[in-house]
Amino acid sequence: MSTDFNSRDLVTVAVSAADAKKADDIVAIDLVGISDVCDAVVICTGANARLADSVVDEVEERVRAAFGLSPISIEGRADGRWILMDYGAVIVHVFSPEARDYYRIEHLWGDAPRFELALED
Repeated sequence: MSTDFNSRDLVTVAVSAADAKKADDIVAIDLVGISDVCDAVVICTGANARLADSVVDEVEERVRAAFGLSPISIEGRADGRWILMDYGAVIVHVFSPEARDYYRIEHLWGDAPRFELALED
């Protein structure tokens, strides 16, 4: 467990966790200097509520193991359409396919740089 990390490290762990649980369409956006709310957002889609829930569990477990950090809050878990995990500097969004299509939040930051992601095939 490391207490010396930055937002990019947390993004890397969250993306790896989401990918390991077969989340789709994973995007990580660098918001440093763009947003006063957070440094980065991770956005992904769970094919169904059960998969979305397992993605949240995996992100929570891996971030805790790597950094000893728990989310400040997790919102939307009961509904499962849009689950938001707030880690302060990094926000993780896990959407159902329908909610992802409807909200399209990655388009809010269309010009913001994206993190290069190393995803499993």
